[in-house]
Amino acid sequence: MDSVFQFNHSYQSLGDAFFKKVLPTPVAAPALLLFNQPLAIKLGIQADENDSLLAGILSGNKLAEGSISIAQAYAGHQFGYFTMLGDGRAILLGEHISPDGQRWDVQLKGAGPTPYSRRGDGRATLRAMLREYLISEAMHGLGISSSRSLAVVTTGDKVFREEIQAGAVLTRIMKSHIRVGTFEYARQYLKTEDLESLTKYTLNRHYPAVEIQQNAALTLLEQVLQQQARLIAEWMRVGFIHGVMNTDNMSIAGETFDYGPCAFLNSYDSTKAFSSIDTNGRYAFGNQPNIAHWNLSCLANALLPIIHSDTDTAVKMATEVLNQFPSLYTQLYTATMAAKIGFDENNISNEVIDLLKELMQWMQKEQADYTNTFLTIQGALQCEGIYSGLTFTNWLEKRSSLLLAAGINNEKATEIMFHKNPVIIPRNHRVEEALDAVVMHNDRAKFNQLLQWVQCPYKPVGDYSAFMEPPVNGDGFYATYCGT
Repeated sequence: MDSVFQFNHSYQSLGDAFFKKVLPTPVAAPALLLFNQPLAIKLGIQADENDSLLAGILSGNKLAEGSISIAQAYAGHQFGYFTMLGDGRAILLGEHISPDGQRWDVQLKGAGPTPYSRRGDGRATLRAMLREYLISEAMHGLGISSSRSLAVVTTGDKVFREEIQAGAVLTRIMKSHIRVGTFEYARQYLKTEDLESLTKYTLNRHYPAVEIQQNAALTLLEQVLQQQARLIAEWMRVGFIHGVMNTDNMSIAGETFDYGPCAFLNSYDSTKAFSSIDTNGRYAFGNQPNIAHWNLSCLANALLPIIHSDTDTAVKMATEVLNQFPSLYTQLYTATMAAKIGFDENNISNEVIDLLKELMQWMQKEQADYTNTFLTIQGALQCEGIYSGLTFTNWLEKRSSLLLAAGINNEKATEIMFHKNPVIIPRNHRVEEALDAVVMHNDRAKFNQLLQWVQCPYKPVGDYSAFMEPPVNGDGFYATYCGT
């Protein structure tokens, strides 16, 4: 059982300056609460979830065969301010090589303090780890690039936050944990040669098929920009609010990760921000594209010394790449939103764009439910309440006329919409109910049911109608937290 992973450690070839070797801190009574068997099969992990050794490995009590565990160093801009960071409660066991030759980071989150813990305890709460497991699997089900959760292990220990809570360790799977903040760290604290090595390593690991044009740094910046534009457009498609888009939470591989204060829209509001620490709405729903662009400028700034030896020239070259983001994002966002109302990318006219703008303005004014509005347009829900009013009815008639002009019949439009409009999202009140049931009553029934539905959000099975409904009195003062 202890040879469950096929570990490799290519990241460590970058040198000791990029990490610290550290062992997980043992826990009192590890018990496997959740194990993602479909993910394990995909990764080629042969594991018996009933074997106590697995709980030992995934809690950090027993080091898996072949593991050389480390905490990674990185910096980052947190709410716009630069600071030195690093893995404060996460320990990378190694890079698992799956049967298809893919490389996957296997990281224990909540495995104890590291040299980067900054006076923290290095632990995680059961509630926060269950939340990450649920939302990361929901994002994967939605077809959005994301970290995955392999397991949650309860520790038998208590964690002290605002109140005493049960502790847990989550096993997080990612293409890598290289982030914008990794490059900021190399630029600020290491040698130019280290920055060059990191850039080449990242290109080889994540973009091996990409041909380097002018230089490696510009090529990497272009690739990350394209990935981030796609990712943010997908977040906006489903009403996802990340909540803490600091540069240390921006993946170079274009994966969504760090599911602390995240949430999903119920009623549409572009200024919505649920995070308890985002008091000024920096990371509000509608501001996410702008923040992604800002974060990319931080990556560009970190890469300047290896873009060109002359700073002014390097800035000009980087700016030319960064200036691609607004138009690329707008193109991707427009295409995915047009698909949500039945238009394919070959039939997006100015009239369709105006139709979308009109819809969003109406949704904001009426505080219409984001997910259910598009399901109503799709015909999956009846036109009741605000959807039976004259304004929305007139909008539907405009849409029908534009579809007819584009040669798109109802069947084709529905087919286009089907894979863009989820029936089920992890609505905030349902997530909290499920977490409460597990943490407070040791009852996993609601959690397991919600997990099953969000893993197949476009075609859920069973009586899920209650989980399509927004909270009766709206989100009220609902707030999300980082869990640290």
